[in-house]
Amino acid sequence: MRFGVLGALAVWGPGGEPVRVVEVKVRALLADLLIHAGRPVSADRLIEDLWGGRPPANAPAALRVKVSQLRKVLGDRELVAYRAPGYVLRAEPEDVDAGRFAALVGRAQAGADPRTRAALLREALELWRGPAYAEFADEEFARPVVARLDEQRLVAVEDLAEARLELGEHALLAAELADLVAGHPLRERLRAVHVRALYRAGRQSEALASYADLRARLAGELGLDPGPELVALHQAILEQDPALDGPARRRTNLPAPLTGLVGREEAVAEVRALLRAHRLVTLTGPGGVGKTRLAQAAASPSPASGGGVWWVELAALRAGASVVEVAEAVAEVLGLRDDVADGQAGQEGLAGRVAAVLEAGETLLVLDNCEHVVEQVATLAGRLLRAAPGLRILATSQEPLRIEGEALWSVPPLGRKAAVRLFTARAGIEADDDVAEICARLDGIPLALELAATRMRTITPRQLAERLDDRFRVLASGRRGAPARQQTLRAMIDWSWELLSGDERVVLRRLAVHADGCTLEAAEEVCAEPGVDVLDVLARLVDRSLVVVGPGPRYRLLESVAAYCVERLAEAGELEEVRLGHVRHHVGLAEREEPYLRGHGQRRALARLDAESANLRAALETAVRLGASAEALRLVNALAWYWVLRGRLGEGKRALETALSIPANASGEGAASARAWLVGLRLLVGQMPGPEMTGVFAEIDDPAARARARWFVGFALFGYDDLSISAGMVETALAEFGELGDRWGTAAALTIRAGWAGTLGDLDGMRHDAERGLELFRQVGDRWGELRAAESLGTYAEITGDYDRAAGLRAEGLRMAEELGLWSSVSDALSRLGRIAMLRGDHAAAEDFHERARRLAVSQSNRPAEEFAEIGLALGARRQGRLDEAERRLRAWLDWVIDVSGEPGAALILAELGFVAELRGDAAGALELQLRGLTAARRVGDPRATALALEGLAG
Repeated sequence: MRFGVLGALAVWGPGGEPVRVVEVKVRALLADLLIHAGRPVSADRLIEDLWGGRPPANAPAALRVKVSQLRKVLGDRELVAYRAPGYVLRAEPEDVDAGRFAALVGRAQAGADPRTRAALLREALELWRGPAYAEFADEEFARPVVARLDEQRLVAVEDLAEARLELGEHALLAAELADLVAGHPLRERLRAVHVRALYRAGRQSEALASYADLRARLAGELGLDPGPELVALHQAILEQDPALDGPARRRTNLPAPLTGLVGREEAVAEVRALLRAHRLVTLTGPGGVGKTRLAQAAASPSPASGGGVWWVELAALRAGASVVEVAEAVAEVLGLRDDVADGQAGQEGLAGRVAAVLEAGETLLVLDNCEHVVEQVATLAGRLLRAAPGLRILATSQEPLRIEGEALWSVPPLGRKAAVRLFTARAGIEADDDVAEICARLDGIPLALELAATRMRTITPRQLAERLDDRFRVLASGRRGAPARQQTLRAMIDWSWELLSGDERVVLRRLAVHADGCTLEAAEEVCAEPGVDVLDVLARLVDRSLVVVGPGPRYRLLESVAAYCVERLAEAGELEEVRLGHVRHHVGLAEREEPYLRGHGQRRALARLDAESANLRAALETAVRLGASAEALRLVNALAWYWVLRGRLGEGKRALETALSIPANASGEGAASARAWLVGLRLLVGQMPGPEMTGVFAEIDDPAARARARWFVGFALFGYDDLSISAGMVETALAEFGELGDRWGTAAALTIRAGWAGTLGDLDGMRHDAERGLELFRQVGDRWGELRAAESLGTYAEITGDYDRAAGLRAEGLRMAEELGLWSSVSDALSRLGRIAMLRGDHAAAEDFHERARRLAVSQSNRPAEEFAEIGLALGARRQGRLDEAERRLRAWLDWVIDVSGEPGAALILAELGFVAELRGDAAGALELQLRGLTAARRVGDPRATALALEGLAG
């Protein structure tokens, strides 16, 4: 069970369902036990806390009654246990929201990356539903804990503000922190963040005034001066110290090496020199020679800096994957969402958008393990290098890419001295002649040396050297066709295998079916064998350097070991069976996480599925290859909404098409659901389906699945010209959701209906539906839904002139969009905050918001979002009299908008160009433009654009 104390006292069952604790004294008893966090509370203490100075006649008996009632409500007698001299609630820290809050804050405070810190702190602060222990906050037994939690919350807010300041959110922070500072005027750390935010937002006088206010308050109320940090900050502002602008942060996802690099100093220098001279460098060599580790070292620090260093691991892609799949792997690393409609993405599609993102600066892209998709990587690399002059690519592959301009660097084995250094470092022994002999026999291959070093725990170097002699004599007689270095590595893996117990061999070979590693849970299910403790076996395999353990923890095999283990799995006759076990595990994972994508636990579910992306793709590939039709359909139906939330529309569309291509999947409810998802995804990428669009729902028997499928297709149709089809589907779905009591579905349908109402000018309907949708989404805990509803309410507030509420809703939407990685919504929210700032007359803030929105849109190669931000910059320029700039920005986008959506889509730009012409004194030009704008606005039925054009015509 889970308990909530960060707000009104709450209890949830194992499935997340609310558990009602009604009786006041029973609630007080539960609160008291939770306050003591797993420690026993004496009966006397509980009696005093529950009844104060007026206990009942038989207080111990009355307490036992309340304990019994609490046990009954919780449904588990063991949760509330007697432990002399009283009672204890057996709840782990993670079962209580206050415990989870503390853990998340602790993780954030230990982190270095501001984006990660901000995400963790937001997740922690979202756990708060109101004042801690709300109804008991004034009780004597609760006051100390409530005070401590309130302080921890404020510290977390300050931590989050500092992280956001590092991320460049100064304009938002300057506005948001004003009320918080007013409520806590003497908190110096909070004040310091606010002063910095004001200064960076171009509001220097307000920053100085805020400091002066604090200084006066401290002197008047406490007789103190500001602390040294604030005094130094004040002086820096007076001097306009450039350091206040904040350091530029290098962007990278370069993996941190688990061990030091030995013996490659010259190699690193040579590869870096090649990267300075050539835009494509490929490190070649056999498996185990150290290509990946050398690439890591050469890429950090990188000769490319402005655009960052991005590491793309390709090993998990299937052999022969398409160019699009390779581009998707790069896009995923860049954080580039594949949710821009085909007509707006340009002719190059996703690959073109990746290229556009990489144009932004001097960027190094590292493509690791290319050999199984070498032709596809070569095609994409050539396209990217032609499109992005500042891009350099470092690839690792067992064979060259063979494209123009490629510089090859063959990774050699380690030299004798370096090999000895590596072996002794890993084995923890001193060098001697036997060690030198071992390293020579192993040809200086790093992986072979590391595997051999693990033997030093049980035998001497002399014994190891003798066993190597015996082993290579056998090898030489049996494998004459293979290159010597491959024979050496194979020999070492063979030997390591032969030293394993039967249980260790079973687990190791079954691990090989996982792509990009696996969790302990997955290993225990997929690699299970009766009587085998998988965790214990994994620990032994890690000790032998056959399994690498990373954060999470995740367990993975090095590529050479994985390839070897697949052979062993086939020899054991288990390959198909274990791969099907891998499929079943990941189908189960996707189906378990799917409900959480629409409610409480949404972010955790997204993160879990993100971590398993490679395994989920591999599972679908296996299911299709083996004809496991039911599993393939279950998997894609469970993942469809995840693909939408993550903006991976191309991947989702292709996966659904692949699953439906299995002959056995031509009919049935699972196939019907998959077809409905496919129709919706095709609509979202701009592909209008045929008449089958409306008939697909009849084949779905499950009422809930049918309602959601109908809603999703209606949702996907929302952006198309004829709203009546979308409206009909969503209205029908709304009625179905109502009959089912589906709060999420009702909220989703109402939110779409609010969007139509706004488009048609029905502001009351827009507000009513959006408010109800927001309320329901908050109840179920869906942040995506809250964002959609808040966007409609923000638009309503903006139209009706309630700019304070509009700004608050847009800022809230911005935070939610950032949490979910919905970058087009982030850019949109920034642009809308810019529009609000402009309406308030704060042109500096407006320009800051619009410029941030534009940069983000460019980084995502999202042309519609870039256009919206650019128009905002043009509006600001026009209002400040910079007419040349305004016209330049507007005309730069006019042809693009007409090309994408026709003249009706350009109504706003035409009206704005009319205003510019009028300000120049060109009455004839203004009239022509406003008439074009009015015609376009009326054709599309946009009341705001119509009003703007009429305003222009009125002069």
